[in-house]
Amino acid sequence: MTSTQVLIAGAGPTGLVLALWLTRMGISVRIIDKLEAPSTTTRAIVMQARNLEFYHQLGISHLAIRKGVAFNAVNLWAHGKKMGHLSLGDIGKNVSPYPYVLIFPQDAQEQLLTAQLAKAGVTVDRGTELVSYLQTDKGVTAKLHKAGKTETCKALYLAGCDGAHSVVRKQMGVTFPGGEYERIFYVADVTCTGPIANGEMHGAFDKADFLIIFPMKGKGNVRLVGTIKQGQEQTEELKWEDVSQDIFDRTSIEVQAVNWFSTYKVHHRVASHFRDNKVFLLGDAGHIHSPVGGQGMNTGIGDAVNLAWKLRDVITGAAPEPLLDTYETERIPFANKLVQTTDKAFRFVSSTGAVAQQVRQRVVPNMVPMLFRAASVRNLLFRTVSQTAINYPDSALSIGKAGEIKGGDRLPWVKFASAGAHKKDNFESLKTLRWQVHCYGKTTDEIKELCAEKHVKLHVFPHNAMAKKAGIKPNALYVVRPDGYVGMAQSFADAETLAGYLDTVSR
Repeated sequence: MTSTQVLIAGAGPTGLVLALWLTRMGISVRIIDKLEAPSTTTRAIVMQARNLEFYHQLGISHLAIRKGVAFNAVNLWAHGKKMGHLSLGDIGKNVSPYPYVLIFPQDAQEQLLTAQLAKAGVTVDRGTELVSYLQTDKGVTAKLHKAGKTETCKALYLAGCDGAHSVVRKQMGVTFPGGEYERIFYVADVTCTGPIANGEMHGAFDKADFLIIFPMKGKGNVRLVGTIKQGQEQTEELKWEDVSQDIFDRTSIEVQAVNWFSTYKVHHRVASHFRDNKVFLLGDAGHIHSPVGGQGMNTGIGDAVNLAWKLRDVITGAAPEPLLDTYETERIPFANKLVQTTDKAFRFVSSTGAVAQQVRQRVVPNMVPMLFRAASVRNLLFRTVSQTAINYPDSALSIGKAGEIKGGDRLPWVKFASAGAHKKDNFESLKTLRWQVHCYGKTTDEIKELCAEKHVKLHVFPHNAMAKKAGIKPNALYVVRPDGYVGMAQSFADAETLAGYLDTVSR
């Protein structure tokens, strides 16, 4: 029998990020995966700014950027003609230190995260499958199979990061409502020539077909996502030849080599619960949705970060057990909202109805570039897609408002003109992975003494133009969670109120 503080089932990006955050915070983990070797192909390729911010907290964002491809434009095609060009550039330059979309495939992310775990002394236990588990108020006893042998592992908590067919979810007995889309979709990594092989993203819409093209590393390498020809859906073994070639002809795409090809059905589901006492669901085990917007893998990583610090605080005795309730209450509403949003978008881009076709081919290519010229539209689009707009206003941890910033909001990113006694930006402080208090301007000796007494780091930053534009009130107090979200916002520094809040979230 083995034991650990947290047993993680599933070594995809969600499980690996959870393991890495916990390890960095001093919590022992065992991470298992039933596959003998990591996958070398993947459907998920987009990494959003919010997750690069989480990687920044771990000190590995630069490694992801080095291995990925950032694209700065989206082109819209219809009837074989380029109808619109959306220049992204640094679309989120005042929102995030990562003001772009990064193409960084899941398999490459897994390699990066696995290597970082190995540096911390943690190895993924491959070829090991979770069969069942029993739990009590004291922890979980899991039954594992490896190499034909059965093993027992005891843990304080079990994290189910084991995908859409999750064993953990099935044993929890929670429902997984939703459905699947009728058409079959394909994903292909190809080497090609043509106007779409220019390092930008492209969306092509025709009467019965749609095609999304993502740039990949290497000359002429792109990722194609599209639909199988209608009438071929019931074919047992679909091949590249079953892909409609008409849209390629109309957009002058010449595929020279198909490096990988796969087909799949798209589902949209959210589990009814993400927690059962000592057991949690994360990533695809808890929610699956359409690929529109590149949100799936990013949402799973967000789950991992949200849960990691809460487990640390409870395991170390820094916080009471009810803190773990906020994982479900914060993440399920977002998962439901995301599924609804991506469902509507996906039905629109894949619909074969006459009205949808006309809108896709005529209205969208003409109207979207026009709307995109407005700074407010560009800002809203970036915040939504990048997941920097995710907030937790209804969480038990979210209290107060100061300026435009409310409890539950992501801490705005603020740069500073010169280093001096300050770091280049306020996000540098988040690398501690601990609770902290921020003041932009001046604070009182009473607040300083209280933070020292509570062993909570106080950061006093300048209140500059960027802080003002972000809605931060001068001299206000912001209690910041380990994941970079504001717990409490306090317009006027009051030591008694601050002490009361800190006592509710830590011991």
